[in-house]
Amino acid sequence: MPKILVVDDERDVVTLLKFVLEKEGHSVSQAYNGVQALEKLGVDPVDDKAELPDLIVLDVMMPIMDGHTTARHIADHERTSKVPIVVLTAKGQMRDLFDSIGNVASYLEKPFDPRRLREMVASILGL
Repeated sequence: MPKILVVDDERDVVTLLKFVLEKEGHSVSQAYNGVQALEKLGVDPVDDKAELPDLIVLDVMMPIMDGHTTARHIADHERTSKVPIVVLTAKGQMRDLFDSIGNVASYLEKPFDPRRLREMVASILGL
């Protein structure tokens, strides 16, 4: 069962993503900002025993730590640099900001089509 970490400050979006992904048989955990995500991933503070997901769905616009900063920390950390990230954004023009982050696998714009999300996740995970 593939593990997915959903990171978004909007609880309704997290609930919807979790519902759609769990219906497809994925195990979903959540974080509501970048700081929580980095803690769960064992990036900051460093925890080499933290369980890593197979995929991260990451919102861009969040308080405390935005998605770009979070993605940069994930990409720069040895343990998490290979975990693919799907950037969830309400602003398509934000893509340029993520070009230099190697593990960004795809982009999904809000509002998103659940079918498109399922197809994207399946493709990235090779299912």
